[in-house]
Amino acid sequence: MKKILHVISSPRGDASFSIKLGNAIVEKIKAAYPDSTVQESNLLEKHFPHLEESHLASFFTPAENRTPELLAAVKHSDEAIKEIMEADVIVIGAPIYNYSIHSSLKAWIDHIARSGLTFKYDENGPEGLVKNKKVYIALSSGAIYSEGPLKSIDYVEPYMRTILGFLGMTDITVIRAEGTSLPGIQDHALEKGIASVHIN
Repeated sequence: MKKILHVISSPRGDASFSIKLGNAIVEKIKAAYPDSTVQESNLLEKHFPHLEESHLASFFTPAENRTPELLAAVKHSDEAIKEIMEADVIVIGAPIYNYSIHSSLKAWIDHIARSGLTFKYDENGPEGLVKNKKVYIALSSGAIYSEGPLKSIDYVEPYMRTILGFLGMTDITVIRAEGTSLPGIQDHALEKGIASVHIN
């Protein structure tokens, strides 16, 4: 049994390839680990705010000293961190938007990157505190970035591996549904991505 957290960052709903791919990954995890539970976190519905002064102030103020305003400001962050800490497996939908991740996913990352909670610094440098997690990234793109002439401008996989690794999540598998806008490829892009999913 695994506790699965499925993070959705696409605004396309039922038309989203990253959501379809993420759902397929979740189903394969459940098949491998019967009785697993799934919690879905749709970032488009939760509306994680971009970091402002109040959020940063709340992060660095001890809980017992927070004002009602700071308690409200830290709510999204505390809830998101609780979700990832409780999960055994995290599936993150990451469609490529303008060569990067969707702003909702970036906002979520900014809220879970908390000094003293999800990472810390000591004499040896930074240490991620979100450990013993298996992460699957459901990456979708209209073009092909895993190989060929566009590989050098694939900024999503390197960024996600870097920031999640910084937080301690180093066991990462990237599954792609790519070429979803390319004639001759788009009809089988999702199917090919789902077929590549191997749960370990």
